[in-house]
Amino acid sequence: MRFTSLGSGSSGNALVVENGSTRVMMDCGFSIAETKARLERVGLAPSDLAGIVVTHEHDDHLGGVAAFARKHAIPVHLTRGTAQWLPEGFPAVLVRLIDSHTAFSIGDVAVEQFPVPHDAREPVQYAFSDGDARLGVVTDLGCVTQHVVDKLTRCTALVIECNHDIDLLMSGPYPVPLKQRVAGRFGHLDNIAARHLVECLDRSRLRHLIAAHLSQQNNTPALARAALAVAAGCEESWIGVADQQDGFAWRDA
Repeated sequence: MRFTSLGSGSSGNALVVENGSTRVMMDCGFSIAETKARLERVGLAPSDLAGIVVTHEHDDHLGGVAAFARKHAIPVHLTRGTAQWLPEGFPAVLVRLIDSHTAFSIGDVAVEQFPVPHDAREPVQYAFSDGDARLGVVTDLGCVTQHVVDKLTRCTALVIECNHDIDLLMSGPYPVPLKQRVAGRFGHLDNIAARHLVECLDRSRLRHLIAAHLSQQNNTPALARAALAVAAGCEESWIGVADQQDGFAWRDA
């Protein structure tokens, strides 16, 4: 099993997991043309995708899903709460409603979704597996819960939100209500909270640790790497970063 990010941040998110002949995209916050171009960058075409799984309805995650899935007839897997935000007239034949506690499979990729605290209707994050390797992805998480820890422990690869540095956020240009939302229990993980999450996990099988969904205004790759390196007890250079423009290249889970 391998995985790649097409881009991660407030301007759009998409990640692809591949096992055998099955490829699944998690979220799509880009236009049809931009998504196609980013797929081509990693050697894929839209027709290679067996499904799209969606975390929640915010535009940087769901914004491109409907148009892209409709154009290329790709099934969309999402919770009932998130599905309420699909546009009117979206083909029902492409909708696959999921329960936030019931795992399923798309071809050769085992998918396990789990609920998370975030300011959305019915948000989930995902873990993907081939029966041995396990990739955990949490890109929008207001705070760490024991349930999240249980789902991410003993993963072989982790993509973890490091949205902001709390000092940069609080001293930055955002209006006070937005600062409170971002830093709140249903907002986004800061670097220290992300470090705490990783510290809580059994990391005995971990081969990849990647910081994601970094704020371009309120964080830096260096700060995110430093926080996760402390948690993992590794060199900062070992920590990967998913950026907004390039995501990251294929990695074997």
